[in-house]
Amino acid sequence: MSIVGGIMVPHPPLIIPDVGRGGESVISKTTAAYKKAADFVASLKPETIVLSSPHSVMYSDYLHISPGYEASGDMGRFGAPNVKISVSYDAELSSKICELSEDEDIPAGYMGQRDKSLDHGTIVPLYFIMQKYTDFKLVRLGISGISFADHYKFGKLVQKASDELGRRVLYVASGDLSHKLKDDGPYGFDASGPVYDEKIMDCMGRGVFGELLSFDPYLCDKAAECGHRSFVIMGGALDGLKVKTHKLSHEDVTGVGYGICTYKVIGDNDDARYLDKYLEAEKKTLLEKKAMEDPYVKLARKTIETYIKDGYVIDVPDDLPPMMYEQSAGTFVSLHIRGGLRGCIGTIAATCDCVAREIIQNAISAATKDPRFEPVTQDELDKLEYSVDVLGEAQDIDSKAMLDVKRYGVIVTNGYRRGLLLPDLDGVDNVDDQIAIAKRKAGIGEYEKVDLQRFEVIRHH
Repeated sequence: MSIVGGIMVPHPPLIIPDVGRGGESVISKTTAAYKKAADFVASLKPETIVLSSPHSVMYSDYLHISPGYEASGDMGRFGAPNVKISVSYDAELSSKICELSEDEDIPAGYMGQRDKSLDHGTIVPLYFIMQKYTDFKLVRLGISGISFADHYKFGKLVQKASDELGRRVLYVASGDLSHKLKDDGPYGFDASGPVYDEKIMDCMGRGVFGELLSFDPYLCDKAAECGHRSFVIMGGALDGLKVKTHKLSHEDVTGVGYGICTYKVIGDNDDARYLDKYLEAEKKTLLEKKAMEDPYVKLARKTIETYIKDGYVIDVPDDLPPMMYEQSAGTFVSLHIRGGLRGCIGTIAATCDCVAREIIQNAISAATKDPRFEPVTQDELDKLEYSVDVLGEAQDIDSKAMLDVKRYGVIVTNGYRRGLLLPDLDGVDNVDDQIAIAKRKAGIGEYEKVDLQRFEVIRHH
């Protein structure tokens, strides 16, 4: 066992006295727990610390690993340039992680470094650790917008790389919890905030890392957390290992959640191979959903699977419900993998002679032409979840008071620029947000006037 343990820690700049200047006293419990976590790290004497920070280089579809042999940073942006940290990187271990990521098709590596300097999500944990222990090298990891499951797989590669090199490694998962815990906090309050904090501290306090994979991404977004993916990577690094867990503290006095836990590896544990269990359950759920798909969704799936596997566009089948031949309407085809959008393309009004042909056209576009994503690959086909929206006729409306985000989609128009947003979307909770997103999609400025239309949809899953 090369992974000897891990810690979950926050990174509030305030906690460093030169930054807080007395204000750090409001989170004294977190400070006390941090010192205990640093003592824990020192007791395990790791050769290398692997640290993930949400404030390192971040991309939506790529996990950045800091390249090179050394790096430094300071807290100058927080008014304390005298607080400086310098580290040597474990280039051999980071290179091995890059190599394994390529072998396992995990999008991770050295590319895309914009700033070599250590970020505060790295400096704050090292500030405490290096007061107790300095005889280590560092591997610094970023997080990404890819799925929780892929972050977890990435963590497993950290474990595998450590094993292959015989490196004694401790994992530091840097991340704050919800930023939406108090009305008078810096980010305000959202009811999802306390829910997330309670749930994450229960999960991490028990060391049951598999539960991290099943958190609702919508809950995480609403809670405005910044550490979940960092914790997930650590969960992967500790997969299959028996850990002794200590929950040291949780505070929310600033309106931001700070949680600290330690994990000491004490053996193997086949029951803790959480990713295998998750993927098996996911496969079963997807098969059950596939069996329940209606003809609209089945057509979208058949279209995409045929086009990706065999490279041709199917003809309209002759066994569809009569309405799919008789009706013409705009349609949207949406693709998701593990709760994350994988493609969505549609037409506001009919461009084909029937709904069936409209679905075929838009399904291929959703899979291959959405500019936000690379084309769907054959390996992804079994993971895709589909929805098909058939749009009703657009109605002109006089004001946003005639909208309802759950019932109506919106179309905004300014000259030749036109944007659409479907109804009942996760994360879109009010009309103002709905209109703002539709404007951005159309390239319409925030304060530019628009004509409004609304429409209803029939959504097929």
